[in-house]
Amino acid sequence: MDPTAGLARCYRHPEREAGVRCTRCDKPVCPQCMISASVGFQCPDCVRGGSGTGHAADANVPRTLAGGRVAADDRFVTKLLIGINIAVYGLVLLLGERFVDELVLIGYAYSPSLGEVVGVADGEWYRLLTATVLHQEVWHILFNVMGLWVIGGIVEPELGRIRYAVLCLLSGLSGSVLAYLVAPQNQASLGASGVVYGLIGAWVVLARRKRHDMGPVVLFVALSLLMTFTRPGISWEAHVGGLVAGALVTYALVSAPRARRDLVQYGACGLLLVVDVGLVLARSAALT
Repeated sequence: MDPTAGLARCYRHPEREAGVRCTRCDKPVCPQCMISASVGFQCPDCVRGGSGTGHAADANVPRTLAGGRVAADDRFVTKLLIGINIAVYGLVLLLGERFVDELVLIGYAYSPSLGEVVGVADGEWYRLLTATVLHQEVWHILFNVMGLWVIGGIVEPELGRIRYAVLCLLSGLSGSVLAYLVAPQNQASLGASGVVYGLIGAWVVLARRKRHDMGPVVLFVALSLLMTFTRPGISWEAHVGGLVAGALVTYALVSAPRARRDLVQYGACGLLLVVDVGLVLARSAALT
C-alpha cells in the first residue's frame, strides 16, 4: 500500500507532496512551486494572472485573498478609522452633549437640547453613519478601538484597502439600519460596535475559507453575542446587523469567481446598499 496515497499532491507536479495551498485559488502547491507573498503563499498561475483580468500591467502585482492589491502598510484603513473615532471623541469632550445630539442615531423624536424634532425619519440620514464613529464613555471607545485594531489587523490584509473600507462602511451602515428598523424611534444609539462586529463576521468567513481551526473563532463569536444580549444598554441591533452584513460581504468578496471578480464583488455590495436604503425609506415612511 502506498503510504502517501492520502496526501495532497501539487497540481503542477503530482508526484510531489503539496506543502501548502495557494491563498487565492486554494490549489495545493509544493515547496518548489509556491511563491511567497505578503499574505501567505500563492501559486504561479495566480501570480502570473494578477487580478484575473488578463491585463499585462497587473501580471506581477501581488494580490490578497479577495483580489485586492497587497499594500506595504496592511493596516492603513484600520489606523485611519481608529484616528477618526479618536478625533470625534475629542470633539465630544470639547463640545459636549449638544454635539452628541447632533450626530447620534435616533429614529424620530423631540430633542430637548436642540429644541426640535430630529432623527433619520426627519431626513437626517447622516446619523446612520456619524453614529458609528461617535462615543461618550472612555471605556466604550477603548473597547471598540481595541476591537478595530486586533480584528481589523486580521481582516484588512486578506481583503486589501478598498474592499476592506467597503466592508467597514457597509457593516456600520447595516448595523445602524437594523437599529433604526427595530429599536424604538426615540432610542438613541452610538458607537463603532457595528463595524467591529462586521469585522468579526468577516473573520469567521476568512477562517473557514482558509481552513483554520473554527473552535476558537466560534467560541469568540459566542462570547461576543452573549455579552451583547446580557449586558444592559447595548444596542444588540447594531451588533447583529453589523455581524450579518460583515459575513455576507466577505463571503461575496472571497467567493467571487476570478473571471468576474469585480462585477460579483461590487454587485453584491451594491445590492446590500440598495436593501439598506430600501429599509430606511420604508421605516421613515412608517414613522412620518
